[in-house]
Amino acid sequence: MPGEKRDKKKEKGVNEVTSCVYMFPNGDKYEGDCIQADGGDSIERTGHGIHVTALGIVYEGMWEHDKMNGKGKITHTSGAEYEGEFVNNQFHGFGKYTWPNGSFYEGQFVENRMEGEGEFTDTESQVWTGSFHYKAAPGLKFKLAMS
Repeated sequence: MPGEKRDKKKEKGVNEVTSCVYMFPNGDKYEGDCIQADGGDSIERTGHGIHVTALGIVYEGMWEHDKMNGKGKITHTSGAEYEGEFVNNQFHGFGKYTWPNGSFYEGQFVENRMEGEGEFTDTESQVWTGSFHYKAAPGLKFKLAMS
């Protein structure tokens, strides 16, 4: 139908991915891939980009629908960091969370929580494996490293 052709032409220019730099009113800065949304009135982060908050928290990774989606890394000013999979701005899927003291968990996350099979390495490089359920990890096994 003639009306459908006009709509497709109208959308073509609006949804093209371009590179942009955007300063948010709160002092945050985004630099990376974006598209114009809402008829060109706003931008939407999509593809690869870096977002730095006014407090110094840095996220570098993939964006979709203006949210952290896909692989990425977030670094907090405390030194804590998460590198792995994101879904709708949450740690979700396989990832590694490192605390400022150097200990880390590597395994499955569900909605920002350690959930499922994983390994926790403490500050003395001792490794504990098992099933994690948010703050509980019953039945963890010590992984003995033989030299």
